[in-house]
Amino acid sequence: MREMFPRAGLLRRGYRREQVNNYFQTAHEIYDAGELDEMDSEGVRTVAFDIVRGGYRPDAVDAALDRLEAAFLQRRRAEYVAEHGRKAWMDEVAQLATTLYPRLLRPAGERFATARRRGYSKTDVDALMDRIAAYFDSDGTLTAAEVRASVFAVTSRAKAYDETSVDRYLARVVEVLLSVE
Repeated sequence: MREMFPRAGLLRRGYRREQVNNYFQTAHEIYDAGELDEMDSEGVRTVAFDIVRGGYRPDAVDAALDRLEAAFLQRRRAEYVAEHGRKAWMDEVAQLATTLYPRLLRPAGERFATARRRGYSKTDVDALMDRIAAYFDSDGTLTAAEVRASVFAVTSRAKAYDETSVDRYLARVVEVLLSVE
């Protein structure tokens, strides 16, 4: 079978090839069949693979997952718009965006739960949150790719946010951004 992605190298760690191959094969079958209820953009965003020596390079697989997520969301949007109209789609996206806004109104340093041990730097996360707020207020530009590419310093306790809650929130921000891009 042809390799789907470049390998990390024999001594380097990457995603287990068999899992990745099976996942992408299934995803393409679902997409081609138009069975969007079987897999959606969130399912693509949250998939995880075992890390092994000689696996696929994570950066290459992650980039493909980003494209796959966008493809599923675009297909969902096209079907929704065809059935309900563009205004209804934008109303749905606006509703999702509205659920994100209250957290943006919280004071810096209090937007997420504080990490118990180690987590994302509150300063770094708050800087991105300020950009997200500016985007929603039509005072700035932001893309899903920029949010996905965000990297936060790791720090501890009072200076850090819990990573899981930040990641979940940013996943919803990405969904909103992809919905209007």
